[in-house]
Amino acid sequence: MTAPIQSQKIRSNVYLDVDLKAQAKEIFKSYGLSFSDGLNLLLKQATDKKSPILISDLDIEPVYSDDPDYKSMQEARKGDTISLDEFMKL
Repeated sequence: MTAPIQSQKIRSNVYLDVDLKAQAKEIFKSYGLSFSDGLNLLLKQATDKKSPILISDLDIEPVYSDDPDYKSMQEARKGDTISLDEFMKL
């Protein structure tokens, strides 16, 4: 078995609309994603499809407070977290 390929990360400075960023953070949070992971996911989907995508195009579901997984997700946020790349390797 070969070792998984590590993706290299860089810091990027972009100008974002303040309200748009806040709204996007909340949407990504409802899916259990950090803002950075959410942007990386959107960029990955856009490059795979070679076209812009919409959040509704993603094959993931939001987690609501009455969802049985919500408590687990909240507990995971309190402890050590992993990146989307690390999660995808599981």
